[in-house]
Amino acid sequence: QVQLVESGGGLVQAGGSLRLSCAASGRTFSNYRMGWFRQAPGKEREFVATMHWNGGSTYYADSVKGRFTISRDSAKATMYLQMNSLKPEDTAVYYCAARAGSWYAIRSNEYDYWGQGTQVTVSS
Repeated sequence: QVQLVESGGGLVQAGGSLRLSCAASGRTFSNYRMGWFRQAPGKEREFVATMHWNGGSTYYADSVKGRFTISRDSAKATMYLQMNSLKPEDTAVYYCAARAGSWYAIRSNEYDYWGQGTQVTVSS
């Protein structure tokens, strides 16, 4: 069974940085698409970034492009989201997600597996 566990959230001042981690287990992820989503209070879950586990095919939401970087360490079976130049509007619970297959996917209902989420709070 696929298990995704996020970590690395916290409180940071605007302009600061955080790196989120998503430890993946239960499968060989070589042909999986991985994603990061976020959900702020009172808002729908929104796409942040996605990549294929083999390292290619990365895409970002316009709101984070140039500030966030998605990556993975295959040896550690861990995906990362490096977040720089954080803004108060980045405040949300961040979730990692996975789905079998390589095709492009940015809607939350296209993903089958989810972590429990990690809170990111950016103060102004």
